[in-house]
Amino acid sequence: MEPGQGVTVLIAMIAGALSFLSPCVLPLVPSYLAFLSGVSGPAVASAASPGTTPGRAATLLHAGLFIAGFSLVFIALGASFSLLGQLVFQSRSLLQKVGGVLIIAFGLSLAGVLRLPFLHREWRVHLQARPAGYAGSLLVGIAFASGWVPCVGPVLGSILTLAGTAERAADGITMLAAYAAGLGVPFFLSALALDRFNRFFERFRRFLPLVDRVAGVVLVAVGVLLFTGAMTSLNAYFIRLTPQWLWERL
Repeated sequence: MEPGQGVTVLIAMIAGALSFLSPCVLPLVPSYLAFLSGVSGPAVASAASPGTTPGRAATLLHAGLFIAGFSLVFIALGASFSLLGQLVFQSRSLLQKVGGVLIIAFGLSLAGVLRLPFLHREWRVHLQARPAGYAGSLLVGIAFASGWVPCVGPVLGSILTLAGTAERAADGITMLAAYAAGLGVPFFLSALALDRFNRFFERFRRFLPLVDRVAGVVLVAVGVLLFTGAMTSLNAYFIRLTPQWLWERL
């Protein structure tokens, strides 16, 4: 990873985690895990417990392939937006300002200040039965990404906008890979210990509306940084604070 990417990659990972905690994703995690494993919710929790290793291994493998499926879609989107940004490289300054305004609008929409109806439509892919085998979980992950893009639209749209302003196409791909990791790691941990996740969800449920507000504030801040050009300065500051050996390892 290039040192100058540090801040944007971190932002992308946080955005992925916020997407996981959003009201349109978090409540469905148990249902998706049950769907992927082909068993009921309680049976999934049992399969994820330490005493049933074969069932647990199968559930984790299905979850991993599901994550790989939606990661492929998000990374492909990142590559597309990055390549598009390269085509208008000469207008990068204007692109950053337009991108900053868009991200601010996305943030205000999430915070409930600005109403943008097209960002809140959900085109879900309804599957009655999981396609057979482990390949089916990969396909469901691809369908999840394709169908739920509008649901996480403001957050994902902001990361794609950042990818479009990246200096290199590879930087944008890295950003979307970080976003997918931010979304995928909590999902995998939920599959690893679904019984604990269920207890966490019951306690966290009342905070779901707050997640969108927090995400909105974060996106507005990112939009302002991009519009003013301060994102570059922040990256430079981040580089100075980080030991060179750590960048070399990354």
